[in-house]
Parts: sequence; C-alpha cells; structure tokens
Amino acid sequence: RVQLVESGGDSVQAGGSLRLSCAASAGVYTFSCMGWFRQTPTLEREAVAGIDIEDIESYANSVKGRFTISKGDEGNERGTLYLQMNNLAPEDSGMYYCAATREACTMRIGIEDLRADYWGRGTQVTVNS
Repeated sequence: RVQLVESGGDSVQAGGSLRLSCAASAGVYTFSCMGWFRQTPTLEREAVAGIDIEDIESYANSVKGRFTISKGDEGNERGTLYLQMNNLAPEDSGMYYCAATREACTMRIGIEDLRADYWGRGTQVTVNS
C-alpha cells in the first residue's frame, strides 16, 4: 500500500521560505511522476510543481522562479520528495498535498500533464502579509 506523508507546513511572514517534505513508503523512484498540489477554500486544487522519472521538472506560472521540487538522492532521503518555497506571498497560502502516479506521465510538456493516483493528507502553509 502506497503511503505519502507530508510535513513542513507552517505559518510564515511574506518573503519567507519553507521546505515541504513528502515521505513515500514506496520510495520516490518507483513513480512515473510525483508532484505537489495546492488547495485553498476558494479555489480548486491546482498543481504547482511536478517531477517525472527522468527528473524533468515543471511548475505553475505563479510559482516559477520561487519554488523548486526535488527528490532526495542519498541514503534515507531517497524516499522523500521536497518542495523548496522561497519568497512566499500570501496567495501561496493553502493546504499542500503530495501526489504520485505510476501511470504514464511526463513533465516534458507542462504541469498540466501531472497525474495523481496516490495522495497524502496535506500540510498547511499560511503566509502572513
């Protein structure tokens, strides 16, 4: 059974940084794509960052240049997906979900191709102005 467990959400001031982590019981290298989605009370869940099995990354326009997705590649970190978030703004607030799929998926075209069949329970990010 695949389990994805997020951590790292917090309340920060605008301009600050956070790093989210997603521990994947099956290891991050067993999925064709993994990514992070964000949901707020007023908006639908949106994909913000994705990475495929070739380590091709893709981002929503709203976070490009500020967010970086990566996979842990050493020792115990090989089971972890990260989202480094810099220069945070209030509109970045929301519940962040880690997601993954083993179906055909590539990030070569764009974040709109990110698929998700497995989900974590989310971690809350609040950015105060």
